[in-house]
Amino acid sequence: MQIQPLEQPPKPRRRRKVRAQDVLDYLGADYGPAQWHVRYSPAEELVYTILSQHTSDLNSERAFTNLMSVFESLDAVADAPVEAIEEAIRRGGLAKQKAPRIKNVLGQIREEIGSFDLTFLADMPLDEAKAWLKRLNGIGPKTAAIILCFSLGMPAMPVDTHIFRVSKRLGLIGPKVNADKAHDLLEPMVAPQDVFAFHMYLIQHGRQVCKAQRPNCNECVLAWGCRERPKIEREAKRLRSKRPSKSK
Repeated sequence: MQIQPLEQPPKPRRRRKVRAQDVLDYLGADYGPAQWHVRYSPAEELVYTILSQHTSDLNSERAFTNLMSVFESLDAVADAPVEAIEEAIRRGGLAKQKAPRIKNVLGQIREEIGSFDLTFLADMPLDEAKAWLKRLNGIGPKTAAIILCFSLGMPAMPVDTHIFRVSKRLGLIGPKVNADKAHDLLEPMVAPQDVFAFHMYLIQHGRQVCKAQRPNCNECVLAWGCRERPKIEREAKRLRSKRPSKSK
């Protein structure tokens, strides 16, 4: 599945609110087509997502690769002692917390459906598929959306820290909205076929331009409507004024 972006639209002459379609149009023109492909099976994606919590993509990938190299199947992981799982995922960080979480959720899935084949979720309405996953121990809105979006191509909108930050700055969601509620607000802002691209553009923008520290507003194609830009620029100016001047 490939979402083709439009050419760079003209910037509005006066400040107006950034809308979801602006994200697709402006960031799509900046970052190019968003291409969907299956990364892991749904159950593997669930395990990978647990491993990715509070660590880098590189470390979580290494931990998942080593886990599957050691045990070779999710059945073997589910049957393994927690200590063995912990050792296999140690390089990913927080192994003592993540190992029992992985073992418990895999055991819960296998007990309920007799396997780790979660592809039946693709035949459910989106809300029902989310609800099924969120019944599992430790699975919240973000993990459920990641599984449905990345493994099954369903129009679920995962909201990570980058998307949450960018969405608030742009005014797509209100300043008091929490991360869990953001999933429900952002997802219906675009057509189902655009949800994946909407997710990818926001996360890419948060990583490359609209960073948590020192966002680069001068490079932002949506700066014309950013609610937080004046505040960000005032803070940047304040920090510059506090730097000691270089002696000649």
